[in-house]
Amino acid sequence: MYSTYILKSLKDNGYYFGHTSNLIVRLKNHNAGKVRSIKFRRPLIIHYCEEFDTKADAFRREMFFKSFEGRPLLFQKNIL
Repeated sequence: MYSTYILKSLKDNGYYFGHTSNLIVRLKNHNAGKVRSIKFRRPLIIHYCEEFDTKADAFRREMFFKSFEGRPLLFQKNIL
């Protein structure tokens, strides 16, 4: 299984999008500062996640959230 996830920074209320095969380990790595791109935006919490059977499907969903059409969904009360 693969997950598409959206993390929220408790420091600046910004979002980070990604996909992984192990969400718990990935979140621990993010919060441990092992991911350089958001190291200074810690701590992070899971804002949303979805599971997929394939890595390709998880990647497509990540790209959707980063798109013009997908981005506004972050600001809805009931995301998706």
